[in-house]
Amino acid sequence: MTEKAVPVRGLFEGHLFVSDLARSMAFFGDALGLELAHRVPDRRVAFYWVGGRGEAMLGLWEAGAPHRLSVHLAFNMHLDDLLQAPAVLKRAGVTPRDFSGNPTDEPVVLAWMPAASIYFHDPDGNLLEFLSMLPDPPEPDLGVVDWNRWIQRRRLA
Repeated sequence: MTEKAVPVRGLFEGHLFVSDLARSMAFFGDALGLELAHRVPDRRVAFYWVGGRGEAMLGLWEAGAPHRLSVHLAFNMHLDDLLQAPAVLKRAGVTPRDFSGNPTDEPVVLAWMPAASIYFHDPDGNLLEFLSMLPDPPEPDLGVVDWNRWIQRRRLA
């Protein structure tokens, strides 16, 4: 077994290219409630704190057409908050989605991890995810199941 060269603890920073910085700032600041950390208007970039000041950061960079790049980011959440996320997203005008991209009212469980997740898109179509690791043992044979099926499976055990 080899030793880790660098003890990485987690992801601190991610960046998205957006087509309209003001629109994206409204989405991440208002709809998702992230705190603006810093804005550099002449560079058309804004940075947001994720999980509180100094925990993690998201950079939004305005890119001109025809550049189009879709990215996926997952935000770690407490399970109680994740279970409320579909309703909160809907109130903000955002469609919560399942693993297959279909509209949903509940999280799905990625049983191989296991983790509960809910997906949604930002105004530029980037795929975003709220994720909460679960304390249960992994069950990779289940694949991806909806939250209610996951909970009922525990009740039947």
